[in-house]
Amino acid sequence: MKSVPRILIVEDEAPIAELIAVNLRHNGFQPVWAIDAVTAQRELDEVLPDVILLDWMLPGESGLTLAKRWRSASRTKSVPILMLTARVDEADRVAGLDAGADDYIVKPFSPRELLARIRAVLRRRVPEASGGTVKMGELVLDADTHRVSHGDKPLKVGPTEFKLLHYLMRHPERVHSRGALLDKVWGDHVYIEERTVDVHVKRLRESLGPAGQMIETVRGAGYRFTSTPSV
Repeated sequence: MKSVPRILIVEDEAPIAELIAVNLRHNGFQPVWAIDAVTAQRELDEVLPDVILLDWMLPGESGLTLAKRWRSASRTKSVPILMLTARVDEADRVAGLDAGADDYIVKPFSPRELLARIRAVLRRRVPEASGGTVKMGELVLDADTHRVSHGDKPLKVGPTEFKLLHYLMRHPERVHSRGALLDKVWGDHVYIEERTVDVHVKRLRESLGPAGQMIETVRGAGYRFTSTPSV
């Protein structure tokens, strides 16, 4: 029997949470509502959801703080987070994505758009068929054990950044446009902005340390992974 995807709604405004929950139930999802950070953490500790819908402005700890905490915790780091917020500035979008959100939805939003984005992140959770080890210089990625190392030093790389690195290492010395990376790494880029790629590339470079220079920015074209970076 196919399991029903569990969606954790972290939202302090009851009318919004109820509207989301009704639409989720009618479309084959199991919604769970948490009104604040404490309740949300309790729900997460009990049962891990398939997707988290996280409001930015919450009583107590903000959604931004929660996203950072959950993304850094080993148990919750791979759970997709969709940030819900009334903030429309680009800086806020970048902050949300940089905190670990997989997508960013501005209020007010239509139920159809929200459902489409939830389905998109669930599709992107499907693991890549290709496994094995990829090596370039001293940088090694093991897709089977989900480990990355540079020299003898293990590197901590987030789930999305891992998929991005895996794709780039399997297709080196080519220039990949942001749109192409969204299509190949995220799986469906209809609702995802190309700016998302820049945020994850920045985060990946930081995670790789000195090896981060192997990811080159090609002005006006995209990104290239190379074993001979130009300094």
